[in-house]
Amino acid sequence: MERLQKIIAQSGYCSRRKAEELILQGRVKVNGKTVDILGTKVRAQDDIQIDGKRIEKEEKIYYVINKPKGCVTTSKDQFNRKTVLDYIPVKERIYPVGRLDYDTSGVLFLTNDGQFTNQMIHPRYHLPKTYLVNLQGLLSEQDIRNLRKGLHTKEADYQPCRVHMLETDPILHRCRFELTIYEGKNHQVKKMMEALGHRVRRLHRTRFGFISADDLKPGEYRRLKPFEVKKLKNLSMQGGSK
Repeated sequence: MERLQKIIAQSGYCSRRKAEELILQGRVKVNGKTVDILGTKVRAQDDIQIDGKRIEKEEKIYYVINKPKGCVTTSKDQFNRKTVLDYIPVKERIYPVGRLDYDTSGVLFLTNDGQFTNQMIHPRYHLPKTYLVNLQGLLSEQDIRNLRKGLHTKEADYQPCRVHMLETDPILHRCRFELTIYEGKNHQVKKMMEALGHRVRRLHRTRFGFISADDLKPGEYRRLKPFEVKKLKNLSMQGGSK
């Protein structure tokens, strides 16, 4: 048994918030009876109709895209900027799993599976996300130790990260390194670097769990294979350990 608004949202008909509005407006019937009380529990096999039309269960689909810079990870943008959905012309109602900033590129999942989304982005699942960071500034040994043991700032506390330095340029005062985090706070990498007194010049997510986009050009996408989806779900249940 699941809440009615959740079943409607899982069908792909609309968002859960919109489903709640439809229920309160008396536009939803379950097995021929109008249901206008939020929280009513139903079975997936019940006959659920909205405005007289039966909803159908939507097939779950999963994509990975190499998100390019210069687009937002939302379904619509109030400033009419290009969204990541403009690159994936599919008939199903899909949405991004988490977010990457407008000027950040790399691995991004899109799906219509709410449970999968929660497993991928909720902090308790600790799925690793690896970024290639181009930094204006040089990380000191103390900076690296702070990142590895868990960075504490005025704004937030961040879990321990993995840091792998790739290149340093003392003349231009820049460095490049891989950073693996296990949570997904808003603008996390940029805020951590700002707290250390540095500015991120470029940010690219190279891996989400074990999935990379090495074989995809910016803006290209592919469907995740069933075994990849299963492995990602199992990885999340194991707390991100491989």
